[in-house]
Amino acid sequence: MQCPKCDSVMNPVAYQSSTVHRCTNCSGLWFEPVDHERLKGLAGQIDTGDEAVGEQYNHVDRINCPKCIHWPLLRMVDPQQPHIWFESCKNCYGRFYDAGEFRDFAEQTLAEFFEDLKAPARD
Repeated sequence: MQCPKCDSVMNPVAYQSSTVHRCTNCSGLWFEPVDHERLKGLAGQIDTGDEAVGEQYNHVDRINCPKCIHWPLLRMVDPQQPHIWFESCKNCYGRFYDAGEFRDFAEQTLAEFFEDLKAPARD
């Protein structure tokens, strides 16, 4: 599997009964449907990438699904944490998180909750 953001190889890493694919370059993560919810408790072990690198790649947004190849990924916003942008495939329902995004997704703090209430609308 190739990373949709930087086109590097994504290695499969097994956690419990799920497999997550991690990019060898940018440390982005690919999750099969519902695995992102099932594995929230292991976010610190799974998302080992540098947030600053993830932030740089977050601007790359016209990408295709690494599993379905020709299906474009849609940019999504987590409704509980609108500062988190991730990409999702409308065909296989997999999700891609840039480095640091999955840790952030899994650990919503009270301060983030109040900060997100005043977040500006996305274009």
